[in-house]
Amino acid sequence: MKRRSFVKKTFQWVTGLGLLTGLYSWQIEPFWLQFVYVKMPLKNLPDALVGKTIMQISDIHVGNAFDYQYIIDSFKEAQELHPDFVVYTGDYVSYEDDGQIAQLQEVMQHVVKGSLGTIGVLGNHDYGIDFIEEPVAKRITKSLEAVGVTMLRNDAVEINGLNFLGMDDYWGSNFYPEKTTEKYNPDIANITLCHNPDVCDLPVWNNFKGWILSGHTHGGQVKPPFLPPLILPVKNKNYDAGIKDLKDGRTLYINSALGCLRQVRFNVRPEITVFELTKEV
Repeated sequence: MKRRSFVKKTFQWVTGLGLLTGLYSWQIEPFWLQFVYVKMPLKNLPDALVGKTIMQISDIHVGNAFDYQYIIDSFKEAQELHPDFVVYTGDYVSYEDDGQIAQLQEVMQHVVKGSLGTIGVLGNHDYGIDFIEEPVAKRITKSLEAVGVTMLRNDAVEINGLNFLGMDDYWGSNFYPEKTTEKYNPDIANITLCHNPDVCDLPVWNNFKGWILSGHTHGGQVKPPFLPPLILPVKNKNYDAGIKDLKDGRTLYINSALGCLRQVRFNVRPEITVFELTKEV
């Protein structure tokens, strides 16, 4: 009888713990934003930009999968940090139909902008169904440009001696990375915005030296303690989240996403990254 009682109580505890974990993963962690602070040493950084900040926001996934009022609230919180630059690294919507364009426009009325510049690139979900709808990508681009985001589609823009290169998404229909990297200037400081980190392994970089800011993985969204994420939508499974030294003069940073495709996170809190610019020693 004692053994039966022990087994029964153990089952009750395990069941209760499972329910609490499920509730936490569904209702708490997906909305438990963290600001991650990272030093960004850059070669050829102008003296005037030392100590300036770049805020990275990625994968907001506005749509019907979760309450996107959380994105608006997060934007308002981020504005209080008064970033010098803001970069958006794609997946603005979880596209089902044109209703998401209207939802995105509602959210972007609260857009976080940098005092010196605001730059964005597209992600795979910004190409609509099956990532092949260029008209959807154009409408999303137009919506962002309307609120002051400089959208780079295989292009570059120099701001105060800092060269931002921006690639269209690897899985999208307008992926021409060589058009981007041909605008690499080794005589100034360079940062590339690239939604999918798998692009780092392609032979398209034109001897680029600098930082690459990406997203796409969401850090896996669910990561059991002491184990790798259960699902990563990349070929290179080393590309999960955080800083990756590519050992060739490139440093990759993978943002764990502000939003989510499905309202579940465990051990991978949503993130906005704040980089402090420093001179590379």
